[in-house]
Amino acid sequence: IVQDLGVCRLIRRLSPDFPIHASTQMTITSAVGVEFARELGCSLVVLARECSLREISAIRQARAGSTSGGAVSPRAGATAATSDGSLPLEVFVHGALCVAYSGQCLTSEALGGRSANRGECAQACRLPYDLISDGQLVPLGDRKYLLSPQDLAGLEVLPELIGAGVTSLKIEGRLKSPEYVANITRIYRQALDQLCGGSELSRPAAGRSASATAAAADHDRYDMEMAFSRGLYTGWFRGINNQKLVHARFGKKRGVYLGQVVRVQEEGVVLCPEAPVKPGDGVVFDAGHPEQPEQGGRIYQVTPAGSLARFDRGRSGALTQEREVMLQFGRGDLNLRQVHPGDRVWKTSDPELDRRLRQSFAQPRFQRPVDFEVQGALGQPLTLIVRDEFGTMVRLQSALALTAAERQPLSEERLRAQLGRLGGTPFRLGRLINHIQDRVILPLSELNRLRREATAQLLQRRSELRRWTLTDSQDVSVTETMSAARQPVSEDKGGRDPQLIALVRSLPQLSTVLEGGLKTIYCELEDPKKYREAVTMVRATGGAGAGAPTIWVAPPRIFKPGEEWILKQVRSCEADGYLVRNYDQLCFFAGCRQVGDFSFNVANRLSAEWLMERSGLERVTASYDLNGAQLMALLEATPRDWFEVTIHQHMPMFHMEHCVFCAFLSSGTDYTNCGRPCDRQQVRLRDRVGAEHVLKADAGCRNTVFNALAQTGAELVGQLLALGTRHFRLEFVQESAEQVRRTVDCYRQLLRKQISGAELWRELKLVNQLGVTRGSLERR
Repeated sequence: IVQDLGVCRLIRRLSPDFPIHASTQMTITSAVGVEFARELGCSLVVLARECSLREISAIRQARAGSTSGGAVSPRAGATAATSDGSLPLEVFVHGALCVAYSGQCLTSEALGGRSANRGECAQACRLPYDLISDGQLVPLGDRKYLLSPQDLAGLEVLPELIGAGVTSLKIEGRLKSPEYVANITRIYRQALDQLCGGSELSRPAAGRSASATAAAADHDRYDMEMAFSRGLYTGWFRGINNQKLVHARFGKKRGVYLGQVVRVQEEGVVLCPEAPVKPGDGVVFDAGHPEQPEQGGRIYQVTPAGSLARFDRGRSGALTQEREVMLQFGRGDLNLRQVHPGDRVWKTSDPELDRRLRQSFAQPRFQRPVDFEVQGALGQPLTLIVRDEFGTMVRLQSALALTAAERQPLSEERLRAQLGRLGGTPFRLGRLINHIQDRVILPLSELNRLRREATAQLLQRRSELRRWTLTDSQDVSVTETMSAARQPVSEDKGGRDPQLIALVRSLPQLSTVLEGGLKTIYCELEDPKKYREAVTMVRATGGAGAGAPTIWVAPPRIFKPGEEWILKQVRSCEADGYLVRNYDQLCFFAGCRQVGDFSFNVANRLSAEWLMERSGLERVTASYDLNGAQLMALLEATPRDWFEVTIHQHMPMFHMEHCVFCAFLSSGTDYTNCGRPCDRQQVRLRDRVGAEHVLKADAGCRNTVFNALAQTGAELVGQLLALGTRHFRLEFVQESAEQVRRTVDCYRQLLRKQISGAELWRELKLVNQLGVTRGSLERR
């Protein structure tokens, strides 16, 4: 499963048929993205989690009927193309939801030097935040976990997923237990088997009552919530509902909701349970402050609390009731003085369920079908051929010849009875192909020996590494391939002067950098309609000709089916060039001047080379996921004109489909009914240490959280110049005109060697009241 473009190219350079799955971290949200994955040699695409059923269907339909082009022809074990020639699509169907687009989250990197894009996520999205609007704290009660989505549960939309053309389902299992894997996999496997049998999940299966089907659905939900749950929701499958995606009350595992505390007595806690509860279960009491220590423990006894309680023993043997019960705990297990009426009660542990799940995988019970074929004739040995679904084959011959049968010949029924004795193996008898024509017999002991030896050999062959085709140029090592044409560059005193580029996010900022004399300006505005005004400002200020400033405008970072209007609106401003962020924009702005932005995550020469040569980019932006040492290594391995480096910015930490403006400053569900508070209010998210991170929305209503502290690479500029780097970017978010002017002046002096990086660092602490950080550019 690969995210990196260069790694895809490297694999294809080494092997033409090794299977590659495009990771969800490639941020593929469109048919064009799928086509780029095919061009890179991928054999399956994992779509972004943010794709809805409608969007998945549109992507699938757009790719249907496409030719294989330069795609892989996978051998057995690789995922083959679908029947219409398009690449198979995979989606996440259950588990934790990242609030940010996978592959586009820089939060852990910016705050702690841990790359979420490389599996080191520190889960900052699961922390509490205060909402600050126009400088004032927005009262949200117990809703503090503004960026923590509920867990994804796609069980109820499985029929629609299959109808949309999805061919593979992924269950998220990061740091999960074996019991979780057994539980969730069983539930989805059974649901898929039910669908494949011709029934529908949304309707009662044949011969089952509606009440029985509903009971089964409730039981599955109980099991899923007990496995791991921050609340279960269908995510983005049914479109955007910002009110439901994030309930914001906690960001950690809870389990099954039991109800609220009615009263606390000396003997225990009284409540009206909404789910089964029994002795041995673990519970936690939620007072609305999950960031603080909470009371909880294992239930010692469940007793009726008053004469109105009635009990029934349910499927699991637990007591269920319509009225009050008392939960009693072991002495000293919890402090009842810290439990209060109104506290929510969550069931976090069910030992009986855990035992049942452990038993389900203690012995291998799931058996894969294998086909048996028998051949032979009178006087010849019997030939037994066994094949699995991957094409692995074993062929054996009996040590004895077939003899004439006076009675009980090797009929199909007799063969099936003997060859189907596969207990204790991970196989079951699938098809039986019988090519024996004569009435012959073979001792059952010999037939059993053949069966045992064949299954043993099949197991052995299945465990062996598959052999893939390797190219002839294996004398080239991986290291040499990745660093081909390494060209160390000494400082070029006679070369071009270094160029300072500013990315601005408001028209006053644009006016300021124009006054400062910058010749290349990137402009990213929330409303693409205003790009015409921005282009007019630049043309009016600088006139035309070789020395005139150029303006490059930036479309939104994500593109989805149906959003072509945004790209058309961006292109209509007739800017000098475009700062492109994704695969669709590479195609849409083909023929125009383009610079690839950081969102392509270019971290090696092969990735840069593919983008530069395939799409004709003028430059690419070095990945923001690189620390100082990695950035230097990248620039050493590439021609100096390929890259520009961002040396000052507020790191765009979270980039997300979830709209905080809509969820917490309106009662709407999406852009159609939210009233667009993003147009009127300036919003920040204040974290636990008091830092206030700027929140911005784009034309697609996607939100970006920018780090409160500006990151600077000032101390690396001398080395970057020595490596031949000539394009340096500054990015601004909400800085005032005066802050923009002073920041530009500081970096201009640095590039002219009028001040040192250390001096600039001290100056920036004055310009930016909160100070600055080295962030991801810390040399490690």
